[in-house]
Amino acid sequence: MTAGLYVHVPFCLTRCGYCDFNAHAGLDHLKGGYTEALRREARRTAPAWEGVGFGSIFLGGGTPTTLSPAAIGSLLSSFGDAFDVAAAAEVTCEANPDTVNRSSLEALRSAGITRLSLGVQSLDLDVLAALERVHRPESARRAYADARAAGFDDVNLDLIYGAHGETTASWRATLEETLSLAPDHVSAYALTIEPGTPLGARVASGAVPAPDPDVQAEMFEAACELLGAAGYRHYEVSNWARPGRECRHNLGYWEGRPYLGLGAGAHSYRDGRRWWNVRPPARYIELAGVDPTGGEERLDPDDLRLERLMLGIRLPGGVPLSWVAPEAASEQVARGLARVRDGNLALTERGMLLANQVVLDLVG
Repeated sequence: MTAGLYVHVPFCLTRCGYCDFNAHAGLDHLKGGYTEALRREARRTAPAWEGVGFGSIFLGGGTPTTLSPAAIGSLLSSFGDAFDVAAAAEVTCEANPDTVNRSSLEALRSAGITRLSLGVQSLDLDVLAALERVHRPESARRAYADARAAGFDDVNLDLIYGAHGETTASWRATLEETLSLAPDHVSAYALTIEPGTPLGARVASGAVPAPDPDVQAEMFEAACELLGAAGYRHYEVSNWARPGRECRHNLGYWEGRPYLGLGAGAHSYRDGRRWWNVRPPARYIELAGVDPTGGEERLDPDDLRLERLMLGIRLPGGVPLSWVAPEAASEQVARGLARVRDGNLALTERGMLLANQVVLDLVG
């Protein structure tokens, strides 16, 4: 079974109001020390992963493309030295439109990036403003064109729906323009309000209304309709891809494969154990060559079964029917939220919209 390598880059141009990721603006002075810390952690960790093949690398954040292409290429070379990375590995890099151009994208291709994930979020200027994104729609269009011109033939566009002021009509317009660009993969996530974020504080104070779940449901259905009609396979609750262009790295999470996370706050999983690094980038830099682990948990058989159910049910193939009580499965089928196929219980598209609640009902 192949593993995935996740590399967290916590630097951003600005921090968006909805974001609760371990992402930081104003820490550019740490970049050199941070990239060296990633190399130290890779060397320190490598012996424990000897004999394990890595089929994917995913640079996420934050905004990895706030690092130079040369720095990213140097990191990839270091990871190739430390780990058994497959020659045909999928190597994804997340990018915000204002941090790339054709020249930098050509350099990323030369450095070994095979898949680009652009944080477009919306192609509606008002929605981008509501999300506090720094780029404009034309920046996203330019970055996509530059990616194609630079030779990327595997490009994902990352979208968010349900921001304050967005209507189903404006969301459909974003989807239609997205389809006109013809990306290989589309991720579409419902905006969630996280405590501790600036947007969370504004919602709590009443300054901004929370997303309307009924409107978000309509938007999800619009995504299913438009992307499905255009030939994109709905292969996970929030992800659609042209056949054969599914994100192999993320599939590893949903299929329960092992993964190693490098960087501040990065999570890892293997053999029923999950662990994670300290979150503050400066503290991570101090500890990377020694032990940056910030915590861990060991999953007992019941925990593992629940996790496999929660993750596996998000995929079109579903989970073995034997994993759930017959009466619970029958109830979800009767409600139109699931179906039985080839001995598996799988969600319908309506069930995907309510995936978390379905899981609770199945295990309750």
